[in-house]
Amino acid sequence: MVLAQSMLSKQVTNVRVRLAALVVLVGAAGLVGGCAEIKVAQSEQMIQKGDALLEQNELQSALAEFDAAVHLSPQLAVAHSRKGVVYRRMGDYEQAIDSFAEAVRLEPNSFFDTINLAQLYYYTHRMFDAIEAYLHACDLKPDDFDANLNLGVCYQQVDDPVQAVERFQKAISIDPDRMHAYVNLGVAYDRLGKYYEAIDAYKKALERDSHQPQVMVNLAQTYINQERYKIAKKALEQAIVMDPSLAASHEAMGLCLSRMRDSDGAYEAYQKALAINPKLPAALAGLGCLEMVRVIDNKPNARREIAMEYWHRSLELDSNQPMVRRFIEKYKQTPKPPDAVLLGDAGSGD
Repeated sequence: MVLAQSMLSKQVTNVRVRLAALVVLVGAAGLVGGCAEIKVAQSEQMIQKGDALLEQNELQSALAEFDAAVHLSPQLAVAHSRKGVVYRRMGDYEQAIDSFAEAVRLEPNSFFDTINLAQLYYYTHRMFDAIEAYLHACDLKPDDFDANLNLGVCYQQVDDPVQAVERFQKAISIDPDRMHAYVNLGVAYDRLGKYYEAIDAYKKALERDSHQPQVMVNLAQTYINQERYKIAKKALEQAIVMDPSLAASHEAMGLCLSRMRDSDGAYEAYQKALAINPKLPAALAGLGCLEMVRVIDNKPNARREIAMEYWHRSLELDSNQPMVRRFIEKYKQTPKPPDAVLLGDAGSGD
């Protein structure tokens, strides 16, 4: 009986020990949870302080607060997001990308961070990354006009006009009154060779804002692609009246007039374009062609080396011009006259 009581006493003691240990563990867990909550609260206070500094454009001081918040609570997405905002304002796009990317990783449903990340990828010419981010933004907000429009622009940049058309049409369905969606749609259709659709898009853009000389130039370029030179010329004349200082209008006029066999008018238009902007590869290439035609036609004062100089200057500005390279190769040397054959030299068999 004494033995039984002793064993029972030991069992009770063991149970008490285990209960005590459990209480300690529960207390410790509560302490850890409480510490985490305290850290988050402290981080949020730092973010509030940083936001106030950000409003005052105290970027370095704001960044220090957000950095401290990240150090204290690395899983707090908003702290990384705020760092991204500061780095973006500083012009440090790579650091901003890292911060917004981490914010999106921690909070994938944040449209603000996703759209900022997409824009920064675009600014740094990382088009495929930008497309991926904009696609995610469009998943989060399918009816966001800017997300769809900018995604279309990215598709244009990677030479995918089919996908671009789809996104521009989506943007137009969201807001039919925004001119830029129609302009971009026109460019995409033009690249696809769908000239009538492009013309319709440009006209709709001009219906929303008629004083847009660059849109008028785009419209004229499409008419030129259709070989409708007279109507293209009229459109370009309107563009020049709207803004005589727009080099693109004069450059396109040079092309149009050269196609209409008005060499003097084309020469003058190209020269006007280059007087406004000396770095226009198409205008320089056009002048080279006009000068070489004068050489071929044996016009007075026509010089092959002048044509070559225009073409070489054009290639310096844009090396991706295979047609200009072919012209240089074809016309770089004066063709030799055929060898003269004197009568009787061929031999008569005598």
